[in-house]
Amino acid sequence: MKIKGTFLDEISHDIPHQNWGEKEWDKDFEYMKDAGIDTVILIRSGYKRWMTYPSVVLHKEEGCYMPPVDLVDMFLRLSDKWNMNFYFGLYDSGKYWANGEYEQEVKINNKVISEVWEKYGHYKSFAGWYISQECSRKTGKIIDLYASLGRYCKEVSGGLPTIISPYIDGSKNLSQYTNATTRGEGVSLSEHEREWDEIFSGIKGAVDIVAFQDGHVEYDELVDFLKVNKRLADKYGIECWTNSETFDRDMPIKFLPIKWEKLRLKMGMAQEAGIENAITFEFSHFMSPQSAYLQAGHLYDRYLEYLKTTETKK
Repeated sequence: MKIKGTFLDEISHDIPHQNWGEKEWDKDFEYMKDAGIDTVILIRSGYKRWMTYPSVVLHKEEGCYMPPVDLVDMFLRLSDKWNMNFYFGLYDSGKYWANGEYEQEVKINNKVISEVWEKYGHYKSFAGWYISQECSRKTGKIIDLYASLGRYCKEVSGGLPTIISPYIDGSKNLSQYTNATTRGEGVSLSEHEREWDEIFSGIKGAVDIVAFQDGHVEYDELVDFLKVNKRLADKYGIECWTNSETFDRDMPIKFLPIKWEKLRLKMGMAQEAGIENAITFEFSHFMSPQSAYLQAGHLYDRYLEYLKTTETKK
């Protein structure tokens, strides 16, 4: 199992910003490439009033602040340079879909999708779309949200693939604003399977790839959930990846780079479940040699050693 892709977290609300310019990002793409990463996924193009590109739509309709740098253009240029696939993350209003107003979330995002494709669709690295609204259960109108946004992304771009990265409502599904690391109990395996069977049934054809986050359940439960995810995705013709988180949910400090032993264990479980591709949240903060966290560079070193070991075994 190898990490082939990473999110780009440039609209941060719970992870410190690193204040990088293009020089630092260019270097990070080089580090990614050296580690075998060929796919980058913008976690979201905007969150509430902050945005990554000068969107006339979001500035006018949501009062978003015009950014000093067009990060989407920069990421696409760097993706072209380093031969990466770039997936564009949609806008998260932080209010509409969370309040049950899914139609409004879809409406504003459809305008963003059209604007973005017209502005950036010519880049060769523009490979697809990431639907940034995360969920763990069949709540509200999440099926309609995913299906509507996925279909419109594909309609506008001539069928480019769409990705979602949901999470499991496990015992580690806690707010980042608490010191606790676990709660009493999480969703049962059977309930998780029942609800996601219904979700996948409703979004097939609109969503191409699902990459469940792997950090919300205990390690001894993870492989069973991964197997369910893979089986359900296969049933509905959806490609199943894993989002192998490179930050640690087991400490009261939210969030620090994960211990290498834990990351390797999780990747091994994904392989056991029959999953072939891994992405991560997120390379630049938690795995990069130039991260603000010193231990991230050490994780990078351990991962490169692991890659050499796998190559030797071949």
